Amino acid sequence: MNVQEIKLYFEQLPTAEQENLLSELSSVNSAKEFQLLKVREYQLNEKQGVCPHCGHEKYVKAGKDKAVQRYKCKKCHRRFTPYSGTWMAHIHKKEKLTDYLKLMKQGLSLEKTRKLLKINKKTAFDWRHKILISIKDTYEEEFAGITESDETFFLKSEKGSLNLKRKSRKRGKQVKGKGISKEQIPVIVSADRKGELSLVVSAPGRISKEDIQAAIGKKINKLTVLCSDGHVSYKSFALNNNLEHHVLRADIKEFVSGNYHIQHVNSLHSRLKKWINKDLFGVATKYLQNYMNWYRYKEKYKSVNYLKEVVKSTCVNINAREDYIYAVNNYY
Repeated sequence: MNVQEIKLYFEQLPTAEQENLLSELSSVNSAKEFQLLKVREYQLNEKQGVCPHCGHEKYVKAGKDKAVQRYKCKKCHRRFTPYSGTWMAHIHKKEKLTDYLKLMKQGLSLEKTRKLLKINKKTAFDWRHKILISIKDTYEEEFAGITESDETFFLKSEKGSLNLKRKSRKRGKQVKGKGISKEQIPVIVSADRKGELSLVVSAPGRISKEDIQAAIGKKINKLTVLCSDGHVSYKSFALNNNLEHHVLRADIKEFVSGNYHIQHVNSLHSRLKKWINKDLFGVATKYLQNYMNWYRYKEKYKSVNYLKEVVKSTCVNINAREDYIYAVNNYY
């Protein structure tokens, strides 16, 4: 039976049967998608996890509660579930998480997400940041071959703060004065030609050699070929690390020199700013690094099963709940 025949058969059914069939199909699809959230349970059953309370590797199954497997640690004797400590802990509407992750991939605002899933906006915010705080621990590979690096700037934002120490300003409005000030937050964007990407938020104002070292120092090797603009900090960084360094000077309209350019990261700057400022309507500076991690993840897994990779890599972070509570209450 092809699609057209199925549609014709469906149209001939009584209205009540049509509604029942749609409900059953929706339940089957939801159940299938919900299996993604059991990745952590599978890892624990295969003895690939640890106790979220003490970190001990030995634990045993200890029955089920509402169809959720429970475990007991052999060291601290405390019980836990596959969700304990992860970003899924204390979330009551887990059946909506799969759809929520799909909407996150699309980059929808909290307001649009709230309307589509019929949840509270505060709930949508909490879910997003619990997931984002888990993404920070995902593995990053070293840069290979030609690597571009350049910084872009975001205006310092205290969005959502109830204790502003300055007069509030309209989102998108620029600071007064010329040049780079402490009101501008730099993001060092680096990428090689194989797709490895790094986005690191640095201290306010102009970047220094130390900022670059902290951002990409652990990701380079002797075979890394650095391409950057004429900023003196990149020159010092390349010299200290004995890197082959190619400088592109925009002030004399030198944008490409053979195979060397920084057009890939400049293109990333443009897409990144559109995503943050227009699609997401701006984000608070204290959460900016989390959003950079998210964007890197979206870019890295855009051609594979994004949903499965997000769940697989983030649910192993058993400190996610504590990290989230810290992030909400601190400016880091």
